[in-house]
Amino acid sequence: MNKDTFTIGFMLFALFFGAGNLIYPPTLGIDAGTAYWTAIIGFIITGVGLPILAVTAISFVKNDARELSDHVHPLFGLIFTSIIYLAIAPFFGIPRAATVAYEMSIEPFTNESSPIPLFIFTVIFFVLVFLFSINPSKMVDQIGQYLTPILLIAIIGLSIGSFLTLDTALTTPTEKYQNGPFFTGFMEGYLTMDAIAALAFGILVVNAFKERGITTRNALVKSTLKAGAIAGISLIVVYSSLGWIGSKMAINGEFTNGGEILSRAASIIFGNFGTLLLGCIVILACFTTSIGLVVASGEFFSKTTKIPYKWVILTVTILSFLIANQGLNTIINYSVPVLVFIYPITIVLILLTFLDRLFGGAKAVYRGAVLLTAVFSLYDGLTAFGFKLQAMTKYMEVLPFFSLGLGWVVPAIVGGLIGLFVDKWRS
Repeated sequence: MNKDTFTIGFMLFALFFGAGNLIYPPTLGIDAGTAYWTAIIGFIITGVGLPILAVTAISFVKNDARELSDHVHPLFGLIFTSIIYLAIAPFFGIPRAATVAYEMSIEPFTNESSPIPLFIFTVIFFVLVFLFSINPSKMVDQIGQYLTPILLIAIIGLSIGSFLTLDTALTTPTEKYQNGPFFTGFMEGYLTMDAIAALAFGILVVNAFKERGITTRNALVKSTLKAGAIAGISLIVVYSSLGWIGSKMAINGEFTNGGEILSRAASIIFGNFGTLLLGCIVILACFTTSIGLVVASGEFFSKTTKIPYKWVILTVTILSFLIANQGLNTIINYSVPVLVFIYPITIVLILLTFLDRLFGGAKAVYRGAVLLTAVFSLYDGLTAFGFKLQAMTKYMEVLPFFSLGLGWVVPAIVGGLIGLFVDKWRS
């Protein structure tokens, strides 16, 4: 591997490693207890494996993530890809990153319930994000060569301190991790948003390699896999470390989110310096992710609407700023149902991209698999939003894996097989 591959791989790691990646592994660790390693493996599959597959899938196409969903129908491709970019950028992903950065780096030092500190912080945060996002071609070097090494050093420092300092025994798993901790961890991986964010980040990786003279499809796929491996290994190490910190914190009080767990752990390990160190980690992680999301969504919507790139990223930044000031809990409450709905569809599209040659790229296969997946994931999304669908629930409960939150799996397979049958029948 050459220097460019490492630079792009580290950029990809930094883009993935944002708000959700910080706050969910510690929560998993403290809840899973003695079932930690089983749970974290499930988390890694959806939090690392799927995103790397998604980035690689983008290297198969010529332009962006829309081409993957265009296999179903061009109109579906436009709508679904737009929903993905809106979800990971101005509506959920970027605002969540900004509010997590504030709550874990600034709020511990304010002792105020006033919204003014958050307002001032987000003004500064988003002005800097906008300035870094104006020139996408420089982003790779800015993040890959400078910001990511600082971020990794800070995380390594916190992790080493935790292994040397936190030596309490693991506790009994909470109720949701007592049965099927692997699948619970698998579902928790959804909340990082990384599999859908990867559809946006993938084109940034591909373009970065193209700018360095790699243009053939096979070379792009191989280079993307290598960069993905670097990012993936880094993420696995970091997730495992953060989750392990959480698993050791159960006797140190009750916590409402992963941010509180890490803040308390950092304080125990390093005192006030630990709080500052964690603040550095959080701000860098959320800042780099926000830049990547602004750039990716800006390039997509600029290409789609023909509006100049700088006006698109200005709009995305302003929307993100306004939503960030609604607070972290509000953002999380509204994002979970949307993620529960779009994640299964995204997973199916990614897997079909790799299986495409087996069924000759038949659109009927894509349509059948995605249609049935969407029907059942919509039910899950509405349920997560709080709708009572008791009339449907008794039928849904008979589906394999329904209790694990994976009731869409068998319908997706059946839909794909029906599509394959229809395609063969037509021909």
